[in-house]
Amino acid sequence: MTIKGKANLSVGWITLFLMGTDLFVVSPLLPFISEAYKVSPETTGWMVTVFAVTYAFSAPFFGWLSDKKGRRTMITFGLLLFAISNALTAFAPSFSWLIISRILAGLSVASITPLIYAIIGDIAPASRRGTWLSIVVSGHLTALWAGAPLGTVLEYFLGWRSVFVVMAIIGIILAVVNFKTWESIPESDITRKLLEGNMLGILRSVSVTTIWAISMYALYVYLGAALYAENRFSSSEIALAVTFYGVGAVLGSLTSGKLTDKFGEKKVSNASLIFLTLILVCLGIFFSSGDWVYFLLFIWALVGYAGFTSYQARLVVEYPKERGIVMAWNNTALYIGITIGSMIGGYVISIWEYALLPYVCSIAAVASFVLGTQKVKNQKKNQLYQ
Repeated sequence: MTIKGKANLSVGWITLFLMGTDLFVVSPLLPFISEAYKVSPETTGWMVTVFAVTYAFSAPFFGWLSDKKGRRTMITFGLLLFAISNALTAFAPSFSWLIISRILAGLSVASITPLIYAIIGDIAPASRRGTWLSIVVSGHLTALWAGAPLGTVLEYFLGWRSVFVVMAIIGIILAVVNFKTWESIPESDITRKLLEGNMLGILRSVSVTTIWAISMYALYVYLGAALYAENRFSSSEIALAVTFYGVGAVLGSLTSGKLTDKFGEKKVSNASLIFLTLILVCLGIFFSSGDWVYFLLFIWALVGYAGFTSYQARLVVEYPKERGIVMAWNNTALYIGITIGSMIGGYVISIWEYALLPYVCSIAAVASFVLGTQKVKNQKKNQLYQ
């Protein structure tokens, strides 16, 4: 790998680590924010909701715009908006302004995260595309188990507002760094392609990610409660379990990149979904087995995020002219899947028990595999007529 390639990956990794930290750090800070603005914890939770909804709805627009106007411009704009939104979060005079700041944060991250994936797909060597994508994805996943804890440590010493001040400052620095790092991407007119029906194919493709997200998050959202109910885990044991999961997610992403480059995107993504189904069934059987659950959570995240990374590489290859909008729609599909997964998980535990969740997730993994395989068949069939 050239020095320039390493620099590109480093900038992409750090940028996505910051985006992930902004996403994951809010949840542990909610009690302090709730106290500061004299609102209930349930009301404070709207900070997370408005962020996710704004991201999901605006990401496709920014993806389309980046295909038209260039990735570097939109990423730089997003990072400047990110800095402004986090500064507003830190110094919001009222809870209403705090909610507005998180809406702006959702807009900013929507114009950054999917476009980093897209621009890495644009510049990566064809034989190393899987590895490059897996590296930058690991930046986002590392924030799950490293970025959020760092934020809570900062809160302990300087207060919760300092967390957002620091992220705003880093956002400004990264805006300059990203602008100087990425070369402008030529404009790409995809309007004609979309009118010819390609949009339907894109939506069908990213729906695989939606169902995959259900298979992961229907259980993950309630993981702490499930571990307490089924294993009587303490808070420290639950934190350790989440750490095992987070490390597995990062290693799964990195491992997937090398496997994808060696065996191909389709084989690795499909194989990962098959193994994901088996792991979820095993997790259901042995969920109440005490310490074994740590290992199973690690393997679950390892296999699950290996599939996510390889499927992103697959989308980059299958839609070379529309990478910006495809990555944006794929991120929207991810957030939709997370939302539906949390709803399904809540419904399951309200009627049955936590122990049933892994089996429900395994059904979603099977559905994702079937839909992904059908997508490949349809594409091959379409190619015969081109």
